[in-house]
Amino acid sequence: MTSPLPAIAAHNLTLRLGQGDSAVEVLRGIDLTVPHGQTLALLGPSGSGKSSLMAVLSGLERASGGSLQVAGEDFSAMSEDALALARRGRIGVVLQAFHLLPTMTALENVMTPLELAGMPDAKARAEAELVAVGLGARLGHYPAQLSGGEQQRVAIARALAPKPALVFADEPTGNLDAATGSSVMDLLFARRAEAGATLVVITHDPALAARCERVVTLADGRIASDASA
Repeated sequence: MTSPLPAIAAHNLTLRLGQGDSAVEVLRGIDLTVPHGQTLALLGPSGSGKSSLMAVLSGLERASGGSLQVAGEDFSAMSEDALALARRGRIGVVLQAFHLLPTMTALENVMTPLELAGMPDAKARAEAELVAVGLGARLGHYPAQLSGGEQQRVAIARALAPKPALVFADEPTGNLDAATGSSVMDLLFARRAEAGATLVVITHDPALAARCERVVTLADGRIASDASA
């Protein structure tokens, strides 16, 4: 059953990095409400605050001010340890650089986070997710034995295997050629739709942003526009 609460509800969200005269206001009063199941693109030039906003919304970084509710949890009132617990199983993250563990096989890369989270049937769940992303024949391969597109598919499987309510993808095609990137995004959108998850995509690419139901453009740490694609 879908929660009546939004997936994300941010009000006057700020992020200040550094101390004293060297401090920088990275986010300058962000108001953003994202309903469950929506696909949203965060667009904007480098330095606009896209990745910083993702870090705060996903609980990887604590906001300096404002209020933030994510997946029914009050992130603005949590310690860093509490945020780490709140993220577990609720939030999946796909990054440009894949961040796979090189000494683990594809199966182990997906299975290990499930085991750490205490989820049952971790191996079967990880294997099923890798089969779903087209890597059933690559379970025992290490990242160095996989192409960039295959590594990103492993990263998608790892992010979605816990069945999170909310998925963030930060420049997920940034290290891939156009054709591979398009294929990977087809997969990400398809897997998200099957899971009914909310998807937030951080990108420089207007074509990728146009695939989302809603496009929010950032400039200088503020929302410059918010529109349906």
